[in-house]
Amino acid sequence: MKQIGKISASMMCADLLHLKKDIELFEKNKIEYLHIDVMDGNFVPNFGLGVDYIRGLRGLTSTPLDLHLMVNKPEEKYEWLGIQPTDQVCIHYESTVHIQRALEKLKKYQCRIMLAINPGTPIYSVEEVLEYIDGVTILTVNPGFAGQPIVKSCIKKVEKMYKFLLGEGYENLSIEVDGNISFENAKKLRGLGADIFVAGSSSIFGKTIVMEDSIKRFREAIKP
Repeated sequence: MKQIGKISASMMCADLLHLKKDIELFEKNKIEYLHIDVMDGNFVPNFGLGVDYIRGLRGLTSTPLDLHLMVNKPEEKYEWLGIQPTDQVCIHYESTVHIQRALEKLKKYQCRIMLAINPGTPIYSVEEVLEYIDGVTILTVNPGFAGQPIVKSCIKKVEKMYKFLLGEGYENLSIEVDGNISFENAKKLRGLGADIFVAGSSSIFGKTIVMEDSIKRFREAIKP
């Protein structure tokens, strides 16, 4: 495996009434990223976490943010987000006409850069921009809503992406997976090459188990 598995906690699934308590728990358990779904109601059929939420969150924690921009023309919105060098920022291949230009513009923030592809997007879409990114985010559900079942073809897609990156000499790029990453799916996808896992309502935010126990169980699932 390329690196230690990392958890990106999906803040769209968090309970706003207990947000500070949850963040303290994440810090205690060394959660690597807080995953922020930014949605514009256009690129995806939903509105997500906005600029004021992001600013407020930065005031509560120093944990790096994993900013998932599900918006059209993301390159026009970077400056709104207060991007930090410790952050990870993900934009979609389909979100802009000139994806290379959008990735190049993101470089000035010195953050980690991820390129997301939807379930129906071929893995080879990333081929011409590999030198501009630090990893690929594979959406294992169609973006926009939490709680969807995993698109089964995306399980094989993770393995295909891992082999593709290996063949192209980019084996050190991260593969993040996002969408119904349950304990079982996380373990399976870890074995196929994924190393960053967006954890939401099907795992650490589940209602049938204490969150701290869920985090420990998830850590166990993504061991090398």
